[in-house]
Amino acid sequence: MRALLLRLLAVPVMAFSTQLAAQPAAPAVGHVPPPGASVPPMQGLTDLPGVVSWNTLAKVKQIKTKDRILPEFTQDVLALNNKEVKLQGFMMPLEPGEKQKHFLISLNSQSCSFCLPAGPEGVVEVKSKTPIKFTAEPIIVSGRMSVLKDDPMGLYYRLTDASPATAVK
Repeated sequence: MRALLLRLLAVPVMAFSTQLAAQPAAPAVGHVPPPGASVPPMQGLTDLPGVVSWNTLAKVKQIKTKDRILPEFTQDVLALNNKEVKLQGFMMPLEPGEKQKHFLISLNSQSCSFCLPAGPEGVVEVKSKTPIKFTAEPIIVSGRMSVLKDDPMGLYYRLTDASPATAVK
């Protein structure tokens, strides 16, 4: 997570500040529970049909092994690995510019340019097929989900070959 946070700090945020300033402050959910503890249920966005719930992604425990803390996922989460899924969340750019091919999507909107709005269970790295225009509003993207058991950046989830999507009505 530290390396990811450092990368976020390196992104110029001036282009996004006017859109982000209009957003209400997100609740602080970046607390990482102690090893072995379950993550509390997520709050924020309303669950949509056909879209993976953030409460499902929160079904993970942190397990201390030697000098590291690694995630231990439930079967619900592991079943998402290598599956085509839809996610709803708020875009957090990792690169400068109006359009993004590599960004984070989070349960909460970013209320501080220097902070992650959630712990690793509430953030998904997204690599899109084509650039997606930045917005401070919630978006839905679809792509191939990877459940990461030992990511060097501290991430739990990655969505590749992503593209904008809509919810099932």
